Amino acid sequence: MTGGDGGELAATLQRIERAAGALATASVARMEESLPWFRDLPADQRSWVMLVAQAGVRSLVQWLHDGGGVTDSPQEVSDEVFATAPRALARSISLQHTVALIKVTIDVVEEQVPHLAAPGEEQLLREVVLRFSREIAFAAARVYARAAETRGAWDARLQALLVDALLRGDSPDVLASRAAALGWSDAPPVAVAVGRSPGGDVTAVLHAVHRLARRHRLEIIGGVHGDRLVVVFGGAPDPLATTDRLLPAFGTGPVVVGPAVPTLDEATDSARAALAGFRAAPAWPDAPRPVPAADLLPERALAGDSEARRRLRQDVYATLVRAGGELLETLDAFFTAGGVLESAARALFVHPNTVRYRLRRVADVTGFSPLAPRDAFALRIALTIGRLDPAVPLTPGHA
Repeated sequence: MTGGDGGELAATLQRIERAAGALATASVARMEESLPWFRDLPADQRSWVMLVAQAGVRSLVQWLHDGGGVTDSPQEVSDEVFATAPRALARSISLQHTVALIKVTIDVVEEQVPHLAAPGEEQLLREVVLRFSREIAFAAARVYARAAETRGAWDARLQALLVDALLRGDSPDVLASRAAALGWSDAPPVAVAVGRSPGGDVTAVLHAVHRLARRHRLEIIGGVHGDRLVVVFGGAPDPLATTDRLLPAFGTGPVVVGPAVPTLDEATDSARAALAGFRAAPAWPDAPRPVPAADLLPERALAGDSEARRRLRQDVYATLVRAGGELLETLDAFFTAGGVLESAARALFVHPNTVRYRLRRVADVTGFSPLAPRDAFALRIALTIGRLDPAVPLTPGHA
């Protein structure tokens, strides 16, 4: 038969129509009997499943009326069979569980074939039900795929809003509400990494980040802002090592990691440091990847980052002033001598070992060693910034 009126099963169709309600009820009863997780569903969700089962039987009838299963070109089952249930049901019942529910319903229908089929139509009805089960499974897959796409796009938007709020320094309440919508658990410590986005669809970029994060059991939130990819992660004691595992998700160029903070409420500081470091990173072409924002303090200061200037002024220059012991004088002489100990010692009229001792003291009190080229660069920038700011005392007695 090639027609579209389901004529071969006309008598059978009438029987199925009359039995539709009983088939749906029997299907749900079988679900409760054979699927433990179904019994644990709330009553309202089980009632929605009943409606879907009824819609499924009606869909079988309509499908047969339209020639589905008995024509040369079977009709596709409409996704509207699932429209009777709210979208929230797709979040409560996984696709795997939905397929199990469909299988139970089809099993019940197949068991009733001898009673549903008109004489001589049993085998044809069994074949039709088999085809219908395949089509209804495809319809369920399409529904879940669309739901996943919608949810992915919405999650990407929520993540972007949260990252925006972090960069703006919004109130903790705003951060908390947006993080809660994403299921963020706020496991300490929290840190932020900034790098270049690989480009392309934003949802695909974030999907790649989350896939890597799941592989390494990390909790993250990400957002793409222009050409930048901003990633917030929690529960990672070593932010630098964590970012190193996420590097494949970033585009080319530097990736800068902000300092670890106790909670998401304080992650604005980490985000600002990472963003300032990302802007300044081109000034250090040989920077490691990823690089801590703290390692870019001199470049950040030169680029106008007020927090980097404050840290170099207070944590380095002012610390040297308070330490006394002629550390500043020795550091100046060492730099003037081009880093040659003996020349610095002659200029100071002291033994080279005295210069060595004082330079070790500089490293101890500031965390920057004058003997390391990068640290020496940071120290010189700190001395310059400190001397340009009259708010910083110049003598130990006024520290």
